[in-house]
Amino acid sequence: MAITLGPNQYGKAEVRLVTVDRSGPVHHVKDLTVSTSLRGELAATHLTGDNSVVVATDTQKNTVYAFAKQTPPGEIEDFALRLGRHFVDAFSHIDQARILIDEHGWDRIPVDGKPHDHAFSRSGDEKRTTAVTVADGRAWVVSGLRDLVVLKSTGSEFHGFPRDRYTTLAETDDRILATAVTARWRYQGEDIDWHKSFHEIRRIMLETFANLHSLSLQQTLYAMGEAVLKQRREVAEVRLSLPNKHHFLVDLSPFGLTNDNEVFYAADRPYGLIEGTVLRDDAEDAGLAWYSLPEF
Repeated sequence: MAITLGPNQYGKAEVRLVTVDRSGPVHHVKDLTVSTSLRGELAATHLTGDNSVVVATDTQKNTVYAFAKQTPPGEIEDFALRLGRHFVDAFSHIDQARILIDEHGWDRIPVDGKPHDHAFSRSGDEKRTTAVTVADGRAWVVSGLRDLVVLKSTGSEFHGFPRDRYTTLAETDDRILATAVTARWRYQGEDIDWHKSFHEIRRIMLETFANLHSLSLQQTLYAMGEAVLKQRREVAEVRLSLPNKHHFLVDLSPFGLTNDNEVFYAADRPYGLIEGTVLRDDAEDAGLAWYSLPEF
């Protein structure tokens, strides 16, 4: 029986990086979590412990900090592309690099109705994300967001599903629909205004969620992805993961009270998890864009 080494990668996970642009009286904060992964001719370290080809993960961490000093990170896609190309170009035995970046948002604290120059508050749990893979003289960019919590208090139904002896869920034609959106979209090309594209895609998804009268969360998922692809030609496909943040109507009858869709119990688990991909039929091949990334 032959035993061989399969696909592998290694790197530095979750490097915390905060930069402050002090070039003027109004400061600008960039708060990132950066993860690097390298692939290439790495069999020796796995099979014999020979580390002569191992770019230490501490070196990878230091590279992140040095690059942030030499050139401000800017858009996370651009920063990831710079890092990925550096690792592939600098080391002949490294032929692929994948860079993951989460961006954590900060809002300026208002003082007397005006945004403060250098004081900030965290803008919720939502994160902007990117996953850049550099290999074979090209790059693939998958950007997105996660933990975008949304809710609509009406305009959602759920009925017509199969019933058997284990079914207890009541059908409804008016329910709260809430989810925490994780979305990833694959770009075609690099000549893209990353900032504008991200904010437009986010706007499209939010407006679709709000406006669609939903008969299922699956229908909502598809409509959100479809709307992005129709309006943003730079996007080849969209992958969405939507946990159903259930809100159950509380039975107030023991207290002699009626409940006309006003009082709910917000359950955190278990929850339905709806996931899917929406893609255009003329999209270019995905190549290495999704390799080693979660499917959703």
